[in-house]
Amino acid sequence: MNKIITPRFLFVVAMIVIAAFSRIVIHIPNITPVFALALFGGAYINKKSLAFLIPLVAMFISDAFIGFYSQIYMIYISIIASVLIGIYLRRKVSVATVFGASLASSVVFFILSNFAVWISGVGIANYPMNIQGFMLCYTEAIPFFGYEAIGTLIYTSVFFGVFNIVTSKYPTLAKI
Repeated sequence: MNKIITPRFLFVVAMIVIAAFSRIVIHIPNITPVFALALFGGAYINKKSLAFLIPLVAMFISDAFIGFYSQIYMIYISIIASVLIGIYLRRKVSVATVFGASLASSVVFFILSNFAVWISGVGIANYPMNIQGFMLCYTEAIPFFGYEAIGTLIYTSVFFGVFNIVTSKYPTLAKI
């Protein structure tokens, strides 16, 4: 069998694709698997190029159904950052490190996405291009951060937990 296409690889990719397409299902705003799937892919897809490519492609396909918007480029940059965090997490997977990586991923998304909202001047608020507008943009986004962080924590727990349970029952999936 090809070194890249292993049972583990197929299992991880299947989880990522299912998670990405779950975005199409009606859900509580900002409680999505987006950054959890990027962390998971970074941690468990061994070929780094595929660790980035698979979550990005899965997101792109689900975005084709949901719709694209002007600040989407920052979402994709946030996904890349989350994959990097997942790669860093790779050799240190534990409850504490996964929790910390999940929060770090949410913070990166919060910072980048709200900067894109402020700088674009698009949206309901249309924030002024000054320090007050900048601060107002981030302040008004705090409730959304809570939902996103909770969603990422929940989905990260599910992905890493399911992977841990399944690989303990089927050791073949644990092999790289």
